[in-house]
Amino acid sequence: EVCLMKKSEFKKLTIDKAKKDLEKNKKDLFNLRFQQVNGQLTNTSKFNQIKKNIAKLLTFIERKKSA
Repeated sequence: EVCLMKKSEFKKLTIDKAKKDLEKNKKDLFNLRFQQVNGQLTNTSKFNQIKKNIAKLLTFIERKKSA
């Protein structure tokens, strides 16, 4: 099940864990696209949730790098 990450979860994250989560979210998005093409996808809101998670993780990683 896909859910948005909360601010409290980001405080506990390390850069390595964030990168692993980022890769997992990218794979999930890739799989969702296949399900959509094959007509198997029922809940299209997962797309937006995963995209938001990816954006949050990318922002988190960039901020940690520059700090």
